[in-house]
Amino acid sequence: MDTIEKLIVCGGCNAKIGPGNLGELLADLPKSSDENLLVGFDSTDDAAVIKLRDDLAIIQTLDFFPTMVTDPYLFGKIAAANALSDVYAMGGEVLSALNIVAFPEEKDLTILKEILRGGAEKVQEAGAILAGGHSIHDHSVKYGLSVTGTIDPNHIYQNNTCQIGDHLVLTKPLGVSIITVGYSANEISQEGFNKATESMQTLNKYAMSIIRNYEITSCTDVTGFGLAGHLHEMLNSHFSAEIQSDQLPYFQEAYEGAKEFILTAGGQRNRNYMTGKIKFVVDDFAIEELLFDPQTSGGLLVSVPESQVKELVSELNSAGIPAQDFGRVTEPAEKEIIVY
Repeated sequence: MDTIEKLIVCGGCNAKIGPGNLGELLADLPKSSDENLLVGFDSTDDAAVIKLRDDLAIIQTLDFFPTMVTDPYLFGKIAAANALSDVYAMGGEVLSALNIVAFPEEKDLTILKEILRGGAEKVQEAGAILAGGHSIHDHSVKYGLSVTGTIDPNHIYQNNTCQIGDHLVLTKPLGVSIITVGYSANEISQEGFNKATESMQTLNKYAMSIIRNYEITSCTDVTGFGLAGHLHEMLNSHFSAEIQSDQLPYFQEAYEGAKEFILTAGGQRNRNYMTGKIKFVVDDFAIEELLFDPQTSGGLLVSVPESQVKELVSELNSAGIPAQDFGRVTEPAEKEIIVY
């Protein structure tokens, strides 16, 4: 079967507008004063949360991007998993989804059918309803979902409420953008690529089903801003964090690729944004790149009290989720993030 044209290097979450520019764009927009809007765009969180009644709120989010793999069915699964992730990052359950499609008029529609098949399977795996969508013609292929979820308003996970002493846990390995870019240039093996795409198409539903049984103080999913950028949001200018680089979960082939200067445009935007906010005690350029690398359908980043972190990581690992405890939240220090 035909496939999507040559891999687009700026695909996936690597295509997102950088955090600095995005913040400037949103700063002056009118903000809602409705008391039922519990989480809005002013907090840079993963999704909006709107209260319907005392015991029920809806989560609203959407996500779409250009291709980062050549297989349309695989692309559909990855894009859908990425869009669904924002609901899980808030602690919610997915209720329904709508397709968002941009597709070239001259291309074979069987390619689009395969994209939609992959997306539909992931929505079904989430236990949600695929209720329709919207499509337009465009010069390049783009796909994603608008997603609605549900949550108890008293049990929302936000991305900026961590506490001093919390440990930091990440549930998926870093480096997927380095791998997809390197694979397109024949610098990354098929085995390494397969590991990355398996991770990207894995729903964060399974990690959240375990995480919500612990006293999580803050949660987000790691996507376009990289681990460093999303941790910066979590610290919210109130705290600092220490990262132990030897405890970071990452794909070994991404690490080796970064050592050979396989870089991403999004990673360099993230590096520039974090200038002055992060200090590397460890002398390892590849580790730096992994921390800035944009993650497509990345893992959940959670802050959890020290007393619960070992049990949480152990339970996640026992379920086949490669989570690691890689750092902790501290009092404000000379830099917001210090990497040892």
